Amino acid sequence: MSEPITGEQFALSAGPYQAVITESGASLRELTYEGRPVVLSHGADEPAPAAFGHLLIPWPNRIDRGRYEYGGSEHQLDVSEPARDCAIHGLVRWASWKAAGHEPDRVRLTHRLLGTAGYPFRLDLEVEYALDAAGGLRVRHGVRNAGTKTAPYGHGAHPYLTVGEPIDGCTVTLGADRYVPVDERMVPSGPSLDVTGTGYDLREGPVFGDRRIDNAFADLNRDGAGRVWVVLSGGGRTVRLWADEAHPWMEIYTAENAPAPRSGLGVEPMTCPPNAFASGEGVIDLEPGAEFHGTWGILAS
Repeated sequence: MSEPITGEQFALSAGPYQAVITESGASLRELTYEGRPVVLSHGADEPAPAAFGHLLIPWPNRIDRGRYEYGGSEHQLDVSEPARDCAIHGLVRWASWKAAGHEPDRVRLTHRLLGTAGYPFRLDLEVEYALDAAGGLRVRHGVRNAGTKTAPYGHGAHPYLTVGEPIDGCTVTLGADRYVPVDERMVPSGPSLDVTGTGYDLREGPVFGDRRIDNAFADLNRDGAGRVWVVLSGGGRTVRLWADEAHPWMEIYTAENAPAPRSGLGVEPMTCPPNAFASGEGVIDLEPGAEFHGTWGILAS
């Protein structure tokens, strides 16, 4: 019996929400609310374009030339984005994850990340996707250092929110006071800057217009539960993504390289900023036996 190239498909359902998670990368392939897409999706028998729904582990975004120093040693990762001479989005995006539990409204997947020349550390990873009729999607990341050496760690996720129309006519709200500037290779070019008076100021929910953004945001404003929110509204629909305090950075990407450009908004909760392994900023030093967890989710109306 043949299977699609993204492997086993784990279907979830709760109230008005339905989702599909793939064996490949433990990726969020589909999420709908009342039958309408909440994230940009792709077919089960095609690779995820533009990192649709990917988990970004053990680092999100880019590492300049794939080089970093850690624990007194130099490391060289495979350059997985040759056009920009960067290593991008971690090591597990296309890996096979195993189901550790699957119920109608949730699935838990695990992956053992063994050491490589560029990342000589061993991690045991897990992720749980859970749907709730009122609360929408909740995604919980977990990692344990199963090796003998302290490991550098970071994670992120790469869903593209959609309300079914181009983002140009939508409003986008993100409570973030600073953004990270980047150079032509999309590597940070300096320290974070104040968003005030710039096109990166999304605090009041402006009409998005022709903004082109592929940047991390910092100094995130949180609610009483410690969550930061990104809100996309248009055409009478609203989609909201939240992230807990384990995620101090949020990347916003205007989906220029999606199959239908600017049809969705990449919203990426991250534990560290781009190029973190090289800069050291935000890197989690995961000691042997130590664990780390983080949670984010999506709501629609």
